[in-house]
Amino acid sequence: MIRLKRPELLSPAGNFESLKAAILAGCDAVYLGGKLFGARAFSNNFSNDELVEAIKYAHLYGVKVYVTVNTLIYEHEVNKFMAYVDFLYQNNVDALIIQDIGMMDLIRKTYPLLELHASTQMHIHNLEGVKLIEELGLKRAVLARESSIDLIKEIKQNTNIELEVFIHGALCISYSGQCLFSSLIGNRSGNRGSCAGSCRQKYNLLINNKKVNDEEYLLSTKDLCSLENIGELIEIGVDSLKIEGRMKSPSYVYLVTKLYREAIDSYLKNKKVKINLEELNDLKKIFNRKYTKGFLFNESDIVNSYRPNHLGVEIGKVIKSQNNYIDILLTDDLNINDGIRFIDDDIGFTVTSLFKDKKRVEHAKKGDVVSIYCKDKISNSKVIKTTDYLLNKKIEDILKNKKKIDIFGTLESYLDEPIKLKITDGNNEVVVTGNIVQKSITSPISHERIIEQLNKTGNTIYQFKELKIDGDTNIFIPIKELNDLRNKAINLLDEKRLYKYEYIKENYAIEILDFKKEKNYNVLISNINQYNKIKNNNYKYIYMEQDLFNKIKDERKVLRLNRVLEHHQTYNQKLLVGELGSLIYEDILTDFSFNVTNSYSVALLHSLNVKQVCLSYELTDTQIKNLIDAYHTRYHKHPNLELVIYGNLEAMISKYNINQKYNVDKSILLDRFNNKYKIIIKDNLMHIYDYQKRNYKDINKYFDMGINNLRYNLEVEDE
Repeated sequence: MIRLKRPELLSPAGNFESLKAAILAGCDAVYLGGKLFGARAFSNNFSNDELVEAIKYAHLYGVKVYVTVNTLIYEHEVNKFMAYVDFLYQNNVDALIIQDIGMMDLIRKTYPLLELHASTQMHIHNLEGVKLIEELGLKRAVLARESSIDLIKEIKQNTNIELEVFIHGALCISYSGQCLFSSLIGNRSGNRGSCAGSCRQKYNLLINNKKVNDEEYLLSTKDLCSLENIGELIEIGVDSLKIEGRMKSPSYVYLVTKLYREAIDSYLKNKKVKINLEELNDLKKIFNRKYTKGFLFNESDIVNSYRPNHLGVEIGKVIKSQNNYIDILLTDDLNINDGIRFIDDDIGFTVTSLFKDKKRVEHAKKGDVVSIYCKDKISNSKVIKTTDYLLNKKIEDILKNKKKIDIFGTLESYLDEPIKLKITDGNNEVVVTGNIVQKSITSPISHERIIEQLNKTGNTIYQFKELKIDGDTNIFIPIKELNDLRNKAINLLDEKRLYKYEYIKENYAIEILDFKKEKNYNVLISNINQYNKIKNNNYKYIYMEQDLFNKIKDERKVLRLNRVLEHHQTYNQKLLVGELGSLIYEDILTDFSFNVTNSYSVALLHSLNVKQVCLSYELTDTQIKNLIDAYHTRYHKHPNLELVIYGNLEAMISKYNINQKYNVDKSILLDRFNNKYKIIIKDNLMHIYDYQKRNYKDINKYFDMGINNLRYNLEVEDE
């Protein structure tokens, strides 16, 4: 029988209490963010001092720490970013999770021994993308959450790099790193850690200008839950199983980690997944948006259009509402200080008084009819519990405990020889010696007394699982010496558990071509009528997708590939590519979706044979100028850059097809401000376009800055 590989269980830590909760529940590693460059800017996060403490604390427990530096980096931030990376490296972080491809290359070349993980924000979703970052020296790829179990298996069988997969928590409706919704609409960039959650807002779906939806949260996803299927991920050899939740409470982190710890261990032991249904129900009380198996296990119904936030658990139904009192028939327990919500009326509050049979009570059970005071008018609504006071108190009490590490000890106490204490945690062993053991004159110390004293490990993380005494009996050992031996041994064991990474720093260098300065115009079109309108214009490149490409004969045409490609075909023409895996091709230009925001990203792409690099939609004029000036200063060469100056920009791409759900061909998304977003389905992927049109007027200034190519996006234009 082949023994299954034990995957890493990776838990979120938005603050120190969540870190402790994850470790207490049995995680193998945690991921967390500092105050800088992390994709959860609104999480509490860790100060630099707290990061140092967190790394030490976790390492003592044998838990790895991965720090997120997974935002895009602007040119003026590079020095500060690298100083932060250096700080983390020198304080023994186990790995950095990174999105920015330029910073990935800069770190890899500057700190060759520092472990890097490609963030899911890097949009890695195919075998070729994984192979590329493996070749570039990364240790792990965090795959897109849209990746199916079959695709993950294929990637695992054909690469040597570690694979990390999300198994539980919030989902994005868009491919991570490919959503500009929040940035374009509200100037809060998901790629910079400040997503406004545009997908969690209300929308209507319009067909021929008529609303077709009943519920309004059309893009708000359920939470991923892989408990039932965890064995499948273990079987195919996934290296790390990741729980989302850096914005969640310590109670949530503790419960979800504990559930998956038990599920993983039970499968490894007997090929069956153990799910504690009571704890799963408790987790739902703390937070859930309904659960889905997600695209990971080929479930396409990932949206909960009813409600975007915590749904709690149903505990009853209103049977009467009169004179500001509501009678509820309970289907689950209810206690004073619980939070409840009347779903149909969207009214919620904390229960401060509870009546049963006209008597005030603290607690009521399933089957009871209770009365609650409420000043609002309530219908015969379902009632959910959104906060369970007793559950929270129970977990808070659990979290006051400190996890203990089992150690094994032997004390050698032979007459006229130095006293010696050996302790081991199973991997590390330390030995400390003390004074010469003296014969007792009046009161020999018993073995029981020695064991009692050595067992006083106090506030340390250790507890003796086994403690043996080898030696003579008629001896005297001062209690202070036993305390000193134990404390010295534990300090030495701490030092061994606090491993130190080798620090090596080298000079960054890269080989790139020099491009001549030009003034070109390019255009993106989507149909033959558009081509007929623009074909006589002086464009250098005309971008188009496969159907149109096959119909047109024009030496300027460039085939635009989708930015989501799970498998690649063979092409023999110039390509505009939108994702890392497509860098396998020869004659390529890169699209906006590479999220290029600094000169290092441009240089890396040029070094990988990219002939032209399109800049991120998120750059300001000042940032563009800074990028180009830095490129000239550092490399003494000119880049070949493209900037999109016109068009409705693509705000999102999703594997979720809303048109398919509503059985329509074309639709418009209408937000609460009556802005209209075009939805186009291509290859069963949903593309949503910004309602605003980019239309830069003073375009010559971009040529003056050093941009070689200006592009017009006409793909959603009428004739």
